[in-house]
Amino acid sequence: MEELLELKELLHRGRVDEALMLVEELEEMSKSDKLNKIFSYGVILLLHLIKQEAEQRTTRSWEVSIKNCVKQIQRTNQRRKSKGTYLTKDELRETLEDAYELALEKAALEAFEGRYEAEEIGKMVEFDEIIQKAIDLIEKTSKL
Repeated sequence: MEELLELKELLHRGRVDEALMLVEELEEMSKSDKLNKIFSYGVILLLHLIKQEAEQRTTRSWEVSIKNCVKQIQRTNQRRKSKGTYLTKDELRETLEDAYELALEKAALEAFEGRYEAEEIGKMVEFDEIIQKAIDLIEKTSKL
């Protein structure tokens, strides 16, 4: 809110160059917020995909969580006015790959009642397959 008031003041004073710099800063902040949300939902999505693969089973709760994460990633990544996306397919893959390690650590706490370390859970699943499955789910009803 503070930035908007500053922007208004700059425009009233005719300081257009400074106002444009502030607009760029606001755009960057907005995009950063969206990327953080996608990362966070990506961690949860990967967590459940890892647990499914490692335990060779699923639960209704995991399925609902997966669907929710996919929907939230799609919504967050969608540019409303330009009909594009914030992240390209490659950038989405990179974000999910970055989120994988944290998801693996969380999966180690939850899968098999926490009996295995993240490294051990990691050996039970295929990194590339988990990432690709996440991307396939996200793309299923969304065009990236």
